[in-house]
This record gives sequence, structure tokens and C-alpha cells, in this order.
Amino acid sequence: MPVPAQPKIYHIVHIDNLASIVADGCLWSDKVMVGRGGPPANIGMPTIKAARLIMSVPCHDGTFVGEYVPFNFCPRSVMLSIIWYANHPNLTYRGGQEPIIHLEADLLSTVAWAEKNNRRWAFSLANARAAYTQFRTGADRFGDINWNAVATSNFKAPDVKEAKQAEFLVEESFPWHLVDRIGVHSQEMATRASAATQSAAHKPPIEVKRGWYY
Repeated sequence: MPVPAQPKIYHIVHIDNLASIVADGCLWSDKVMVGRGGPPANIGMPTIKAARLIMSVPCHDGTFVGEYVPFNFCPRSVMLSIIWYANHPNLTYRGGQEPIIHLEADLLSTVAWAEKNNRRWAFSLANARAAYTQFRTGADRFGDINWNAVATSNFKAPDVKEAKQAEFLVEESFPWHLVDRIGVHSQEMATRASAATQSAAHKPPIEVKRGWYY
């Protein structure tokens, strides 16, 4: 599968975190959030987040995965399935997938913004925490991503599961104005997302996207 004509990237957060993201005008990296005491609702796995803080990004010497804001190249990610199953021993969050929202942005617009603002970015060909994963930078290397794996809903095969977890990384923070759409599980979450973004100058459309969930 070739690189999509208009590839998108997706970051999942708990609905309770949306108001603070809007207030800050950006998403922050895990490193910054640790210094701030963490988000209002933490859906990540503490052991994995800690490992990402010491996992290097080789294409940008001296930087670590946890210093970047991570995105997947698809909704309905492997991490969301872990939240849905709620049986992973390292997962402390047990609130289910309904309060989880997707923030969607355009990949090429994000790259253009990052390069204009001298903001480092990279992407991994698998889970960025994995010791064996490979990192790239440069839009001419997006073809290295396994886009078939990214798009599939059947990721039982270990190699497909790893490739589906490819990540796009933006150093330190990601501006709110680059969020083009908010995908939610239900009309109730749409209402809550609308309330959380009411004071924002930039109001991305909010859509119920059940196909982005399990």
C-alpha cells in the first residue's frame, strides 16, 4: 500500500484532559507532563511511560521518546484495544474506551509547521518504546511505514501488530490549532468535548466516530 494522499495522525486522550489541553493551547510531551504532576486523567501505563523517557531517538541525537508528543497513523489503535480489554497488568486506568477521544491532525501540515518553526520531529516503524524499532525523519521516508498494517483491523500477527503501532513524534509540544477534528465514541462525549472547547478560539469539528472504537 502506498503512502496515502492525505495521511492523518491521531492522539488519544481522556475527555477529562481536553479542557487543560485547550487552556494550554497545546499537547505536551510526557517529560513536560511529569514535571507538571501528570494529566488530570492518565490512561497510559506507568512502566511504559518511564521506559520512553530513557529510550533514545537516534535520528535526533540526545533526545528521548518521552520528550516528544506521540501520535499513531490510525484511529482504533492497539493501545485503545488494551484500554478496551482492560486486562493488562500494567494498565492502571480501568474506565473503558468511551471517555477516550481521538485528536486528528494532518500529517503533511504538521510536518510543514514543524519545519517552519524549527521543531524536531521523527517517526518510528513500530512501537517507539521497542528496543528494536527503527526511526526516520524526512517526508521522503514515509514510504518506509507499513501502511497495510497501519490500516488493518486484524493485527493478531505479531509483525503486523508491531507495524500498526508506528508512531509520529513532535518534540516537546503540539499546537492545538493543528487539531483538525475530534472523534468521539458517543453523543454524550461529543457534548462534553463541545463544552471543553467552548472557550477556544480554534474549535475543531466534533464527530461521533464509532468505527474508530472497539
